[in-house]
Amino acid sequence: MLKEPAKLPQVRYLTEMQCDGTSIAASARPQGVYSMISVTIGSPSPALGAQWHDLVSRAPSNVFMDPAALTAASVTGFAKIYLLLAWEETEPRSLVGLWALRMRRVAPFWPALLEALPYDYAFLSTPVIDPRFIDNVIPAFFAAIAKNAELPKVINLQSLDAESVACEVMVKALTARGGRQVKLAEYDRPVVTREFGVKRSGSTRKKLRQDWKRLSTAGTVNVANDRTPAAVRDAFETFLALEAGSWKGARGSALLSDKNDAVFARRLIGELAEQGKASVALLRLDDQAIAAQVLMYCGATAYTWKTAFDAEYARYSPGAVLVDKITEELFSAPGIDAIDSCAAQESFMGQLWAGRRKMVDMLIDVGPGKSPAFAMEAGWQLGYRRLRELRNRLRRAAGNSRLKKNPVAVIN
Repeated sequence: MLKEPAKLPQVRYLTEMQCDGTSIAASARPQGVYSMISVTIGSPSPALGAQWHDLVSRAPSNVFMDPAALTAASVTGFAKIYLLLAWEETEPRSLVGLWALRMRRVAPFWPALLEALPYDYAFLSTPVIDPRFIDNVIPAFFAAIAKNAELPKVINLQSLDAESVACEVMVKALTARGGRQVKLAEYDRPVVTREFGVKRSGSTRKKLRQDWKRLSTAGTVNVANDRTPAAVRDAFETFLALEAGSWKGARGSALLSDKNDAVFARRLIGELAEQGKASVALLRLDDQAIAAQVLMYCGATAYTWKTAFDAEYARYSPGAVLVDKITEELFSAPGIDAIDSCAAQESFMGQLWAGRRKMVDMLIDVGPGKSPAFAMEAGWQLGYRRLRELRNRLRRAAGNSRLKKNPVAVIN
């Protein structure tokens, strides 16, 4: 039985924000009316479920900020999470913003900072905010962090949606308060919507049809995506076994390679599945699972969180075939309008989908004055990324050199 961690004391900050005609238009309030926004800082709680459901019906989604997911990380001790909640002080008060941050320290004597990816295996750091109040909520979040003596003022924003209104308002709010910022990287993430992104023709589509046909001639092939909680848990165990038997298991990066990772992942998927927010799609050949795709759901968006396949069937591209079939299934019924790959542009999903979303990694400082912690973290992050890019260039150069010397050996 897991022991519940001690809850963080809830701290409340009140900020009086003037709402302009644009940000408050949907509330039909006259321009110049003042809205009291309060921000509380505390621990994740599943009791937020109803308010969260109401919020994501009004705001762009982020499944990694779901209170069920955050509670799973907190209860298992996987991450120390500080949950910022923004409330419009009406009667009854309404949740208008949620942002989860975790504390991280690179080394014992290194300054602590906040991570906007609230736990490992989260792939989107964008806060979930009602668009009507976003110009007020983000400055209130920054002010609450700055006032809290327990919290670091430097925030590492990895995998932030650069196309979101939240990103734009963050930059403006940071400038307004005299904060510091540095862009660490900008890149594309494969996405697909009902209207755009699915490749209907071309070599990729042709290969997918061929792979499905070859699989069908090898035996009885089908795709299952049962979303009942018990079925999801069973299918997740199948995924874990496939991943552990893959190159990730050999390298020690599979979820089952680390006890803490496995405990958290099982709790995460189990809690989300209980609310119909997670499933595991299986590609089966003669009732044997040869590929698994873990899916998460939030609002009208699905997230292809993790994938695994049996290397024995690699020639059939089972992972790509499964994602293609699941994309078709999700868009064949109402409810899902977009799918986020949670993956890099170079992934196989980048070949399947034509849609792209700009992402950005940023480091910001919401505290007053110049911070040594910000300078140290910025220097470390930029240096690490340059060394990694140099390593990648050398690897590519070495690969090209081997290809020139012995093209047949490399191709085979």
